Amino acid sequence: MFEKIRNIIADQLNLDENEIAEDTTFVDLGVDSLDLFQILISLEDEFGIEIPNEDAENIKTVKDVVEYIKERIGDE
Repeated sequence: MFEKIRNIIADQLNLDENEIAEDTTFVDLGVDSLDLFQILISLEDEFGIEIPNEDAENIKTVKDVVEYIKERIGDE
């Protein structure tokens, strides 16, 4: 699950996926609100879920995303 999410984030930000760890914050990656919005849309499309704005506000790290998606779809 982490690898898949890391790959999506790396693709969206044009980064090497090795720069992204579970404890990496989106601030560390230089992500602004528009970047985060685009990442979340890609994740919604990939996993077939919807991430409401109030939930998105609580997502600060890559691990937050992984845990959020695991809760919604179960661990693959």
